[in-house]
Amino acid sequence: MAMNLTKKLSAILSQAFETAGLPAELGQVVPATKSEFGDFQCNGAMAGAKKLGKNPREIATEIAALVASNEIISKVEIAGPGFLNIFLKDDALDVRASEILADERGGAEIVEHPRKVIVDYAGPNVAKSMHVGHLRATIIGDSLKRLFRFRGDDVLGDAHFGDWGFQMGLLISTLSEEMPDLPYFDENFSGEYPTQSPVTLADLERIYPSAAARAKTDEDYRNLARRATAELQVGRAGYRALWQHFVNVSREALKREFGALGVEFDLWLGESDADPLIPDMIKDLEQKGLLVEDQGARVIFVHDKMVPARDGGERPNVPPLLVVSSEGSAMYGTTDLATILDRKQKFNAELVLYCVDQRQSEHFESVFRASDKAGYLRRDQLEHIGFGTMNGKDGKPFKTREGGVLKLHDLIQMVREKATAKLNEAGVAADLPEDERTQIADYVGMAALKFADLQNFRGTSYVFDLDKFLSFEGKTGPYLLYACVRIKAILRKAAEKDIKAGEIHIKEPQERALVFALDGFENALLGAYEKRAPHILADHVYALAGAFSSFYANCPILGADDALVMQSRLALAVATLKQLEKGLELLGINVPERM
Repeated sequence: MAMNLTKKLSAILSQAFETAGLPAELGQVVPATKSEFGDFQCNGAMAGAKKLGKNPREIATEIAALVASNEIISKVEIAGPGFLNIFLKDDALDVRASEILADERGGAEIVEHPRKVIVDYAGPNVAKSMHVGHLRATIIGDSLKRLFRFRGDDVLGDAHFGDWGFQMGLLISTLSEEMPDLPYFDENFSGEYPTQSPVTLADLERIYPSAAARAKTDEDYRNLARRATAELQVGRAGYRALWQHFVNVSREALKREFGALGVEFDLWLGESDADPLIPDMIKDLEQKGLLVEDQGARVIFVHDKMVPARDGGERPNVPPLLVVSSEGSAMYGTTDLATILDRKQKFNAELVLYCVDQRQSEHFESVFRASDKAGYLRRDQLEHIGFGTMNGKDGKPFKTREGGVLKLHDLIQMVREKATAKLNEAGVAADLPEDERTQIADYVGMAALKFADLQNFRGTSYVFDLDKFLSFEGKTGPYLLYACVRIKAILRKAAEKDIKAGEIHIKEPQERALVFALDGFENALLGAYEKRAPHILADHVYALAGAFSSFYANCPILGADDALVMQSRLALAVATLKQLEKGLELLGINVPERM
């Protein structure tokens, strides 16, 4: 696979630095910040001068002389105390643009050593509709899954379904009061349990909040729910059958919500799948001497130092992982640790990414260190991909007007309605069939929602402003869709006139700028991949759309006077569309054929 210009030029400069008796890594180049500073810049002479005790301009002059005659370099200028400004020949850009055009991956490379990766994201729960708080985990996790898979890793996306624990006992106990005649509660029942669920998701959503509230004040009810939980977990047949209904009903509803977001999972494993591993895992932890008695509970100490505490004493810098409570129950962290073990044993995972709110960072640090100490997966194989919150205009986590948590279903519906209104207001797609307009509105709405999230560094919070997100101007998803659709329209007109893309020959400044933008795809992918940061890819897609817009405004394509120029520019349009669509696909954004 052909290297992008950054890597190719870095290799040339690195060899020159080695020839000059300096470390090769000093030859790394970066794209120039301004065109007057060249196409690329290298600052290695500054560090090299310190190493050799020479003037940096002297080093820069020597390096410039070594590379000036290279076939892809037009000239090298020395600026300031010793910065190297490098200009490339037009035919070097011709070659690179042609490589990108011919490459089905748009100039993107593949990792040298693929890994087995699991991306844990979304985190939906039984009996609960997803709310706006699930949105970022879902969007970010889905984009990372797509990105890692595109880079060549073997990736599985896991919803990590919350389907176990005390909440199941609450549902069972309440249902036993409301529908005591159901066969699931008859310990002597020996027939086949009904295949039709006795409850809907609406029933579960009604039952769970009231049951959870009741358990806080009603000790008898709380104990009843605990017994139901224990009987479920040891395998009582009726409870297991009823629980399976809870899971199926919840999962089907969740799949519809995820489907509306264009999100799919390879695995729908839940906490229940890790539960059978817990008894043997606890024995293993005992044998390894990791479980320590602490105030009646059993914990794994994972700290590596003590730090000052608020009371004037000291505390561990990382809290211990609570494995067995003082009542003898396995805890939330126990299930997480067992899930890591399961992922190692069942899938041979080499890297697991957890896309979960950054407020959970301390919990995951404890779990990950415990895994390392137990010899399951190493600490460096487990990463918490934390993120900030989506806030309202008041700067607080987004709520409904009544102050409640907004359901994801309601948010999606609101986005679709606003997108439809925006299309109508702008007169976009007004002459298209109704079903196509509906699909376009859906694409526009999802692009607005997803790009608004992914253009931010995931660690920061951002303000939800749907009117701003839906604008066809500025750094928005709809703007990017429009950029793609405009190129598609050009290609349709070219096809109607039987004009085909030809050889690429770069002459104009805007053509050069567009090729450099296309060449930046690999750098953006690598940065997003290594930093687990989709916003880097989002920035690239936006910059590429901007570069094409400038090119389109200054370099007529179908209106070019020369046929060869027309074919060259058409080829650049084809390469741009391919890369824009691929970049948006990796962000989870679909592009319509027309608007």
